[in-house]
Amino acid sequence: MNKVKVLITDDSIFMRKLLSDLLEKHPEIEVIATAKNGKEAIEKIKEYSPDVITLDVEMPQMNGLQALEVIMREHPVPTIMLSSTTTEGSLNTIIAMEQGAVDFVAKPSGAISLDIHKVKEELIEKILLASRSNISLFKQPIKKEKEILSSQSFYSKIDLLEKAGKRDAVVCIGTSTGGPRALQTLLTALPKSFPAPLFIVQHMPKHFTKSLANRLNSICEITVVEAVHNQKVEKGTAYIAPGDFHMEVIKRAGSLFIHLHEAPPIRGHRPSVDTLFRSIGNLETYQKIAVILTGMGNDGTAGLKQLKENGKTETVALAESEESCIVYGMPRAAIHSGMVDEVHHLKDMSKRINQYILS
Repeated sequence: MNKVKVLITDDSIFMRKLLSDLLEKHPEIEVIATAKNGKEAIEKIKEYSPDVITLDVEMPQMNGLQALEVIMREHPVPTIMLSSTTTEGSLNTIIAMEQGAVDFVAKPSGAISLDIHKVKEELIEKILLASRSNISLFKQPIKKEKEILSSQSFYSKIDLLEKAGKRDAVVCIGTSTGGPRALQTLLTALPKSFPAPLFIVQHMPKHFTKSLANRLNSICEITVVEAVHNQKVEKGTAYIAPGDFHMEVIKRAGSLFIHLHEAPPIRGHRPSVDTLFRSIGNLETYQKIAVILTGMGNDGTAGLKQLKENGKTETVALAESEESCIVYGMPRAAIHSGMVDEVHHLKDMSKRINQYILS
């Protein structure tokens, strides 16, 4: 079995040693080189041709963001960012994922985390996943392109909904690995006047979901916020579940409100897409669009099944196509369940949502 060849990049010699020792113990991983900054990482990518690189966000001479921009332009390699949980560190991590990083791991205790072993399993899992990710997508900058309808799309269900007359609508979205990049593509294409709220679960730790919401809000026409408990829901606003909290949507006195809670994780996830979808299924009189984007695992499939079978109002389920997914896990699981009505390339997803909501 061929091992996954990894290049470690960190300005701390202690961190390079700790990460090397940690990863080398795994039978499927080989650390082929280390680099002390972004400039050296670029040189060693050319020399060693790694399968995956880990890239510290904050480094002297050339930081992780600067290096990533060059790497994705000249020598695309699946990249895992290592980040502190500071406001600046978390924001730069979100930007890094927009620029092509597959995922990130938060250092447990700052730039030099002698307790890095606490995230050992997460780091190994993400490195192995990155080695199997869709590398061709890293070469494509995020931009608005001419809409091309997916050959896998099926319109019968949604066309019937359009003809049935409009009710107030809600959009719920679930995503994981590759999600920040996908959300940027989808949400930036929605108009400021978008007449429905959007509820989003992105698998991500606390602190980072706030930075994600702020970043998206700065580049989208719609409003994007990290959800707050008991917050009244407004149309034209996207609500991102805060890390480590489940998010549900409830109806009270004729209005929708955000309900956050710390119930146990669902299959390892808090927030959970399943939890959000189930709560949306309980809303009466609302048309519902459920969207599953790129991500590892199957979170969202069970919730989608309950959402579709609830039957209180019509629901349409959309899934991202394999062609545009960084990781084709969550969409594939949903599609195989038989609950998905349409499959679309990411570039077409916002167009189809708009067609349904605005028609």
